[in-house]
Amino acid sequence: MYQFKMSTQIKGFDTFAEFAQAESLRESDLILTNEFIYEPFIKPVGVPCRTLFQEKYGSGEPNDQMIDAIRASVPDGIERIIAVGGGTVIDIAKVLALGGNWKAEDLFTGRVVPEKTRRLTVLPTTCGTGSEVTNVTICELKSLQTKKGLALDAMYADEAVLIPELVRTLPYRFFATSSIDAMIHAVESFLSPKAIPLSSTFSEKAIEMIVSGYRYVAANGADRWTDQAAQFLTASNFAGIAFGYAGCAAVHALSYPLGGKYHIPHGEANQLMFAAVMKRYREKKPAGRLNELEALLGRVLDTAPGNALDALYALMEQILPRRPLSSYGISAEAFPQFADSVIEGQQRLLKNNYTELSREDMIGIYCMCNE
Repeated sequence: MYQFKMSTQIKGFDTFAEFAQAESLRESDLILTNEFIYEPFIKPVGVPCRTLFQEKYGSGEPNDQMIDAIRASVPDGIERIIAVGGGTVIDIAKVLALGGNWKAEDLFTGRVVPEKTRRLTVLPTTCGTGSEVTNVTICELKSLQTKKGLALDAMYADEAVLIPELVRTLPYRFFATSSIDAMIHAVESFLSPKAIPLSSTFSEKAIEMIVSGYRYVAANGADRWTDQAAQFLTASNFAGIAFGYAGCAAVHALSYPLGGKYHIPHGEANQLMFAAVMKRYREKKPAGRLNELEALLGRVLDTAPGNALDALYALMEQILPRRPLSSYGISAEAFPQFADSVIEGQQRLLKNNYTELSREDMIGIYCMCNE
């Protein structure tokens, strides 16, 4: 028995101005965004909402100190949070929708389970997180020097709004890291033991669309990725629906120590782990759902299934070249500690692995990523 439920209503507009007019934005709405998004897209529309700029409270991906400071700045009388941004803005907005008097560390360590007290509308400005349709948020806990993920049904957005205009201005590197994140969402949810035909349909379509878009970029040049912006945005959304049901797994789990301590961007950290995790999967369980993934990739990459994963790695390297872990200042002496922290703190993800990975497997994966 399974139950597949879409908790978020999905809408689409060509421009932010169309969205603002259709939604009749009010003073009781709070927009959480970045100033570089606000100036060209939101300010010219003249919306009556109050606004907070995420970067005024800290840089980089979400951390507990940043979240606590933003929560303290939310004005009284706010009934809806409107997130216009990438993964950082969206993850913080999910927390802002929750009521109660608590600290972010309490939330992410499970000491509190608050209720939703505000509506949440999400407008993604990257083509990677898929966070607009998931109940997951990620936070760096400064005192623990790691990232923690949290999944609460209260953090589902009420509406997800896809607007290609908001994505086309992304710098190429942000497009690359975010779309790679979406690709890995699609692959991990496809391989997950929790996958069902419905979730797999979204995984497969996301893989097809992203691979097709990557081949276009590889053939026509990095500056032409914007030709496919709407396609990448939709693919990211599909991948979000898929992993929102089936979950992500070891690639994400093993990447978290890299982001928490070394501040490697999320999508980039995932790419560093991706090929090594998949190779270890193949070594340990060569027959199974992985063969279905190879067949799918073989079709979309016009190659034999046995060569398909290698072809995918090569294509991803064209989009964003991968570097060894040592180039980020990471010593091999840290790998056992990384593995221990993953085993202790990321069971939420590890339970979705294609096949079980031991501590020694994880250390070996980190070693492979250093080559």
